[in-house]
Amino acid sequence: MYFETPRPKRLVFVPLFILINVAVFIAWSQKAYVPFMVEHFTVSWELLEYGHYINLITSVFSHNFLIHIALNMFVLHSFGSIMEQVLGRWRFFSFYIVAGIVSSLSHCLISAFVVHKPEMLAVGASGSISGLVLLFSLIFPKEKILLFGLIPLPAMFGALAFIGLDVWGVFAQANGGGLPIGHGAHLGGALTGIIYYFLVLRPRLKR
Repeated sequence: MYFETPRPKRLVFVPLFILINVAVFIAWSQKAYVPFMVEHFTVSWELLEYGHYINLITSVFSHNFLIHIALNMFVLHSFGSIMEQVLGRWRFFSFYIVAGIVSSLSHCLISAFVVHKPEMLAVGASGSISGLVLLFSLIFPKEKILLFGLIPLPAMFGALAFIGLDVWGVFAQANGGGLPIGHGAHLGGALTGIIYYFLVLRPRLKR
């Protein structure tokens, strides 16, 4: 008897998200739009105080440096293509958006109350992507990923290494040092992945 191998479903949201990110990046490149982009496509505690709550999600699709968008879109394509298949289109969509909002809020809270720089702006998909990577690592803990694109590690060890670096980064920023990286956003996204796995996915996998 002949059985046809099921074909992977066509991706919808990963290419759509990449397209939106590219469009916003092009808008950043237009000097006349920069003040508008800063006001509506970045996120900080100060902006939230002024009522720019929509920035919690618009900033997730916002990049203003080529290396930043190139790296994030590469990782989004790599892990997002798998996770959209595993979760299904709408579960993937809802997870990505929620992880983005939580990561933006996490950045705002950490920058205001830990780093004590409420004006610190953040952009980028890194928080949502951190959530995807963490979720992938919990579902496929023994799969190999490349740490910094060079060092092969089991997915779970790689994810824990990134979390450790972000925790260190937050403490470094709180003490006046560190790099201009949204460590708080990364940790918020990772936390979303952990919560989603244990509260939503794991019970379904057991059944």
